[in-house]
Amino acid sequence: MRGRPGEGGGLSMAGGGGERLPGMLRTVAALVLLAQLAGRGAHALYFHIGETEKRCFIEEIPDETMVIGNYRTQLWDKQSESFLPSTPGLGMHVEVKDPDGKVVLSRQYGSEGRFTFTSHTPGEHQICLHSNSTRMALFAGGKLRVHLDIQVGEHTNNYPEIAAKDKLTELQLRARQLLDQVEQIQKEQNYQRYREERFRMTSESTNQRVLWWSIAQTIILILTGIWQMRHLKSFFEAKKLV
Repeated sequence: MRGRPGEGGGLSMAGGGGERLPGMLRTVAALVLLAQLAGRGAHALYFHIGETEKRCFIEEIPDETMVIGNYRTQLWDKQSESFLPSTPGLGMHVEVKDPDGKVVLSRQYGSEGRFTFTSHTPGEHQICLHSNSTRMALFAGGKLRVHLDIQVGEHTNNYPEIAAKDKLTELQLRARQLLDQVEQIQKEQNYQRYREERFRMTSESTNQRVLWWSIAQTIILILTGIWQMRHLKSFFEAKKLV
């Protein structure tokens, strides 16, 4: 794309007219992509659970990725008809399993806490929370509200703290953020390739099974036809029809 004389006055300000436009577009597109991905990897929500209820969430996580979860609990107060901060005696048990079903984290926390783990296997990780069983009388028959905030990848970094510790300028801090985002994007791409490979293997295995099943069906039909022909021949011979 090259601008002709008298056209694209804005392009001339880049120095060299439209000749630098493709490079600029690539840079802008990359920044837009990073900006869109910057909002990913952080999930905040709240949910209600009963006395013996367990609530689980599935999070697709690439390998070697840090995950931080922050939560706080509130108890339903019948007098005020609202949720109030939980008592210290009420705690939450957090359990995390990797795609292979292995327990990555299993720990008892208080009514408010923070859990951290690092994935070593890419795929769906199961994060389960349930209240402790020793103080159920504290909210017997009531509801417990749990506020949960899960951060994945570069969203787990505390950049103001990093900037203060390493004495980074605003530009250096932004460059650090972009590098972390690029690294996370690479992990996401590797995970997508891993998923594609597993899907391809599953498809090939399914196709092979379908092929062998079709062959088996054909053989069964042929054998059934041969048996029917022999049976009919024996029947006709017994009746002296042939």
